[in-house]
Amino acid sequence: MTDANHLNTRHLNAGHLIIFDTTLRDGEQSPGASMTREEKVRIARQLEKMRVDVIEAGFPAASDGDFEAVRAVANAIRHSSVCALARALERDINRAGEALQNAAAPRIHTFIATSPIHMEKKLRMQPDQVIEQAVKAVNWARQYTDDVEFSPEDAGRSDPDFLCRILEAVIDAGARTLNIPDTVGYALPDQFGALIRSLRERIPNADKAVFSVHCHNDLGLAVANSIAAVLNGARQVECTINGLGERAGNAALEEVVMAVRTRADVFGCSTRIDTTQIVSASRLVAGITGFAVQPNKAIVGINAFAHESGIHQDGVLKHRETYEIMRAEDVGWTANRMVLGKHSGRNAFRTRLSELGIELGSEEAVNAAFARFKTLADKKHEIFDEDLHTLINDESFGGVPEAYKLTSLKVCSETGEIPRACVVLNIQGKEHSACAEGSGPVDATFKAIETLAHSDTELLLYSVNSITTGTDAQGEVTVRLAKAGRIVNGQGADTDIVVASAEAYLDALNALFQSLERAHPQI
Repeated sequence: MTDANHLNTRHLNAGHLIIFDTTLRDGEQSPGASMTREEKVRIARQLEKMRVDVIEAGFPAASDGDFEAVRAVANAIRHSSVCALARALERDINRAGEALQNAAAPRIHTFIATSPIHMEKKLRMQPDQVIEQAVKAVNWARQYTDDVEFSPEDAGRSDPDFLCRILEAVIDAGARTLNIPDTVGYALPDQFGALIRSLRERIPNADKAVFSVHCHNDLGLAVANSIAAVLNGARQVECTINGLGERAGNAALEEVVMAVRTRADVFGCSTRIDTTQIVSASRLVAGITGFAVQPNKAIVGINAFAHESGIHQDGVLKHRETYEIMRAEDVGWTANRMVLGKHSGRNAFRTRLSELGIELGSEEAVNAAFARFKTLADKKHEIFDEDLHTLINDESFGGVPEAYKLTSLKVCSETGEIPRACVVLNIQGKEHSACAEGSGPVDATFKAIETLAHSDTELLLYSVNSITTGTDAQGEVTVRLAKAGRIVNGQGADTDIVVASAEAYLDALNALFQSLERAHPQI
C-alpha cells in the first residue's frame, strides 16, 4: 500500500499534522509565477520526495493547460495525495474529477464564499442558497472520491454562527477536511486560533473531519496564524514553498514544518516531512518561477545559518546551540567542501547532484547538464552548490521551448561614449542580427533584442543577484515582462552579467509566447 493510501486512515490521527502544499495552485497565482506542465511535474516530484501529504496540483476548470498539468501530476505521483481545486459548480467538479482519474490518492477541494461581503457583492446569493450549493458540491465531488475537502472562502471575515451551520452541513454530506481560509490575511493569531477552537467545539459532528487552515500573508502573519490554529486543534496546514502565493503570499511550508519540529515541546503533533529536502525544494521553486529567496529568509535564505558577529561566531564554535536552534544539515544545507571545477569528472558531478537531492532522470539530461557544467567551470575556478542548482534549473532541462535563442552578443561600453550592443538571435531556426544604442550596455542589449523580436512588452522588473561570492561569481538576472494582461518571469545566469541579462530577457519572451491564459480563483 502506498503512503498516499494511508492518508485516509491517518487523517483523524491527532498526533499527525497533514502538510498540504499548494505551490502549484495558489503559488502559481503570483503574477509572473506561471508554470508549464513539465515544471509542475518537476516540483511535484520534489514535494513527493519531501513526503508532503497532499499536493494541490491546480485548478482544472481554469484552462485546458491547467487541466493537463493536473492530470500529468496525478499520473506521476504515487506516494502523496494529489488534489484539484474546484468552485462549488458541477462543471468545475467534473473537470477536477476527470483530471484526477489516474491519481493514486485523489482529493477534490471545493469552495464557496461565506463572508457577508462576498455573498452579497460577488455571489449575489442568500446564506441558505450558499449552504445548499456547498452541500451539492460535496455530493458531486464524492462521485469521484471519498477524499473531499471543503473551504468557506473568506472565513476570516465570516459570521461564526453561519460558519458552524455550513460546516456541519458539508460534514453530513461527506466532506472529511474542513479548510478555514484567511483569504485576505486579515486575522490575528489569537483571534484566528480562537475561531478554530470555537468551530471544533460548537459543530456537533466536528469529530468526523480534519480542520485545516490556509492563511495569506498580507499582514505578515500567515505562519503565525497557521501555528495558532494548530495549537487550537487544526491538523492540516495549507502552505507553499518559500511562501509563494497570491499578493503577499501564503504561509511558508518550511517555516511551519520547522516550527512544529523545533518546538515539539509545545505542539502535540508532528509532520512526516523529510526536512533534508527543504532547501532543494526551495531552490527548485525559486529557479522555475524566477522569484528569488531573500538572503535573510527563515530556513532557506542563504544567511539563515550564517554568523558574522564575533560574539555569535565564538559562541557557535564553542557550542552550536548557543546561537542555532536548528542544524543547517537538517533542512538540506551542507558543509561539504568537495571542490568541483574544470578537472572534476562525471562521477564527482553526478555524486554531488545526488547529495543535493537533484535528480535529472535520463542519461541524456545528465550529459547535457555535465556539458554545461564544464562550460561554466572554464569560466570560474570553483563551482558552488548554488551554481549547480542554477545550472540544473536552466531552461534547457524541461523548461520553455526556445523560439528565441541567443547566438552571439557584442557590447561596447566606454566612458564618454553611448553604449552599443549587437546581437545575433536564432528565431525559430533562422538567424537574425541587429544593433542598438542605449543608456547602458544592458539597455542597449534589450533594445537590440526588441529590434528583432517586436514583442511590444512592458519591462516590469530587472533584478540582478550574485549566486556566490567572488568576482568570478555567476550573476543571476530576473526579468519580468507584461503583455495583454499576462506577466512572465525569465531568468539567466552567467559570469558575464550582460550575457545573463540577454538570456533572462529571451527566457521571458519564450515564456510569454508559450504560456496559456489562466483564470484563477482565490481562497
